[in-house]
Amino acid sequence: MIEKRQFFIDGAWVDPAKANDFAVIDPSTEEQCAVISLGDQADTDAAVAAARAAFDDWSMTETAERKALIERILKVYKDRSEDMAQAMSLEMGAPIDYARAAQVGAGSWHIDGFLKVFDQIEWERPLGPHATGEITRLEPIGVVGMITPWNWPMNQVTLKVVPAIAAGCTMVLKPSEIAPLSSLLWAEIMEEAGTPKGVFNLVNGDGPGVGTQLSEHMDVDMISFTGSTRAGRLITSASVSNLKRVSLELGGKGANIIFADADEKAVVRGVRHCFGNSGQSCNAPTRMLVERSRYDEAVEQAKVTAEKTSVASSHESGRHIGPVVSEVQFGKIQDLIQKGIDEGARLVAGGTGRPDGLNRGYFVRPTVFADVSNDMTIAQEEIFGPVLSMIPFDTEEEAIAIANDTPYGLTNYIQTEDDEKRIRVARRVRSGMVETNGKGFAQGSPFGGMKQSGNGREGGVFGIEEFMEVKAISGC
Repeated sequence: MIEKRQFFIDGAWVDPAKANDFAVIDPSTEEQCAVISLGDQADTDAAVAAARAAFDDWSMTETAERKALIERILKVYKDRSEDMAQAMSLEMGAPIDYARAAQVGAGSWHIDGFLKVFDQIEWERPLGPHATGEITRLEPIGVVGMITPWNWPMNQVTLKVVPAIAAGCTMVLKPSEIAPLSSLLWAEIMEEAGTPKGVFNLVNGDGPGVGTQLSEHMDVDMISFTGSTRAGRLITSASVSNLKRVSLELGGKGANIIFADADEKAVVRGVRHCFGNSGQSCNAPTRMLVERSRYDEAVEQAKVTAEKTSVASSHESGRHIGPVVSEVQFGKIQDLIQKGIDEGARLVAGGTGRPDGLNRGYFVRPTVFADVSNDMTIAQEEIFGPVLSMIPFDTEEEAIAIANDTPYGLTNYIQTEDDEKRIRVARRVRSGMVETNGKGFAQGSPFGGMKQSGNGREGGVFGIEEFMEVKAISGC
């Protein structure tokens, strides 16, 4: 069994102030695979103090020095890619081939993306020809507390740590206690890359403990959080002590609007996207809105696609989906599937219980509901599992109204061969991102949402500037 009780504080691996063991569970087997320690106030205070002490020097470094560090981080990350894939497959259940390609790849893609835009940042610029001698300067916000989730560990760690490094901030990372092994490996990568003491610190802990302590801490200038909307509200409330900036990337309930003239692969593509990562993605297209004339055909296509989706252990190679991350998450998904049945949605694939042949592990049957009304629980709550809700519509106006009838606003999807309609609808749906006709977003595209999906943006220039303050200086 893996034992990883230490934290990374001020450039060194240190024992927790007080022992508080926490078991990490392999979701494919339901067996303990590792033990970590959860930090307490003394550990949080030590990490924040190290970050605060390092800030003055790090914030004044030349941008070239910060860029060089990021380049070294990327090299070491690639060198440790197999270790990283094994860690994420073990801790959160990503099938090993998917972990190697998608989970590890997301991290290197974002690091590379930040390097590509680094030189585009205007750290200091004139206000304009009307204001002779006045400059506008970007400066690092300070010490950042980072709270990251278990579903895309390196995607989220790199989207926070790397732009903060680029901006000149120092930081304390609290990864999910459910999936901490990849972040502990990330700390090793930061150490090997030669990160100066105190610039990057890591303390394991849970939300009510270290998460709250970072949010309330008077020496933390910003919290960057990815997770549930419920937790986002708690973090925002806890952060008012010193009016720190709070950047939130929260839940979603994306609508995938499929018009009658969409390409023939639109439905299958949408189902697979919904089920990807075992449905554990905040930007998953979990509500499929289909124009009435194509609806019956779409339901059948979704049913067949779900039934062809294989489910197996994360330790096996192949193009299957793995388990969901924990017993708590498994139970929540089972309850919501049953809720869909009880509220009258038509179950066309999947359902409650484990897939055939899997009697251990947190495996969920790929599930499709048809004839869902948008006021049903399964259409309004983020399920975070391989569960798709299908809703028919008759007009463009109705599709837009259904898509926007949600507290969330992260990602919506549009499928149509009519370019004018595609852009028209994209401008009217209320979400931070709109993916059309299966075209993914480019490297450096701003990731983030509206409404209860949060605020702020991650990735590229937008992600670096998220960690900056704007200062005006006259008479230069």
